[in-house]
Amino acid sequence: MPLSRRLATGLGTVAATTLVAISALPLTVVAAPAPADVTAARDAASWLAGEFSDGSLPGPFGGADWGLTVDGLIALSATGVADPTRRAATEQVAAHVRSYNSYDDFGIEGFTDGGATAKLLYAASAAGADPGDFGGFDLRTETRSLIAGADAGHQRGRITSRTTAATGPDASNTFDQSFAVLGLARSGALPQDTVDFLVRQQCAAGGFRLYPDTADGPSPSCDEQSDATLDVDSTAMAVQALLAAADDGATGAATAAAKGAEWLVTQQRADGSYGGSGPTSGANSNSTGLAGQALAAAGRDAAAARAAKALTGLQVTASTGGPAAAEAGAIAYDRAGLATAAETGIAEHERDQWRRATAQALLGLAGVPLGRIGLDPPPTSPEPTPTGTASPTATVSPTGAPTPTAPATATTGPTPSAPVTTAPPSPSPTTAPSTVPPPGTTAAPGTTPAAPGPGALPRTGAAITSYLLVALLLLGGGAVLLVLGRRRAA
Repeated sequence: MPLSRRLATGLGTVAATTLVAISALPLTVVAAPAPADVTAARDAASWLAGEFSDGSLPGPFGGADWGLTVDGLIALSATGVADPTRRAATEQVAAHVRSYNSYDDFGIEGFTDGGATAKLLYAASAAGADPGDFGGFDLRTETRSLIAGADAGHQRGRITSRTTAATGPDASNTFDQSFAVLGLARSGALPQDTVDFLVRQQCAAGGFRLYPDTADGPSPSCDEQSDATLDVDSTAMAVQALLAAADDGATGAATAAAKGAEWLVTQQRADGSYGGSGPTSGANSNSTGLAGQALAAAGRDAAAARAAKALTGLQVTASTGGPAAAEAGAIAYDRAGLATAAETGIAEHERDQWRRATAQALLGLAGVPLGRIGLDPPPTSPEPTPTGTASPTATVSPTGAPTPTAPATATTGPTPSAPVTTAPPSPSPTTAPSTVPPPGTTAAPGTTPAAPGPGALPRTGAAITSYLLVALLLLGGGAVLLVLGRRRAA
């Protein structure tokens, strides 16, 4: 065989083999966030780190709020800020697993919150801890045990809570399911039925409903519920979970994620912001942060950049903060909250809202998908952190524990979208009986605990390096063939 033909055959074989390999890679490429957005995310995380005390974030009633602390842990892991604080938070969350996912602290045994367990599984993986031995608990095994089996019919694959007569029925939702998919994908094999159940929560329009349950019981799918409300926060979480599932090889995940991302694009407001549903339907930084993170994960870069711009517009800076200048980096829930802070500062009773908003909003600035937090290096920026940002380690003690006189607090299920200081939290998967505080929530003596609040977070993207190498290979091969062809002709 002539040399030119042998080379052509060899190059053709290499090119074909490479193209087959490339077709098996994830097609979503997560673009690097703008340097200014990375700086804004790091400033927000630095402020949030300064709100930690003894490795936890306080709730609205005092004492540790473990759901909010987990959100803070995820935020610090996404940005790489305040590593001593992150390590202390990881230790404290591991030491209080049952304070978050059960009612054991209140003397009510037998209840296990499925959403909280799945969120802990994800958070442990994202923080670089061992989910198989997190505070002495095997979170992966516990999560798997709470997944409905084949005998559950159309509810097969659903993450559920282990309930008792005292705690009421299970109310797990799409947020919980997304965390189950994320956590299981990050910690080992991902059961296909958990992905299938999540996909069934998507309506034909592309958005996802928050609750699988109706007044008549669980409905088989979103399209079979005539009055289903499509929710931005749930859709953003589902998109990120499905992208992680697609990277894990799950069937149908990539298509559903792409459809969900397109629906999110249609819901974006003129200023780039998003609102949730129900009490969080107004434009807010929590919903915008989650949606922006999902858009970036799905490769909708223009929409993600617009969401990031809306978020930076709600961030306190040293130059524009007025009385709140020392709180530089904090992100307001909405414009009204930012205006109040600029006029009078951030009052103590308002800080809980700011903590919840900042923890979730900064994810839309960092640009790291939930499925990649803890796997990829956090983005860095050469821009300096503005003066006035809270010290990330000032109040951290890795061995400290919450005040023992107050029961531990937990935020279960959905997104930390709503400010507990002015409105009820985002729809929660569990509405605890009036006599039982929600898991993980610390209530001051004599007060009625607030309804459980929201919770938070993807594994997507392929390194662009492989695409560049293939392009160079094909170009080089073409050049060789061209030269050989000309020599032969000569």
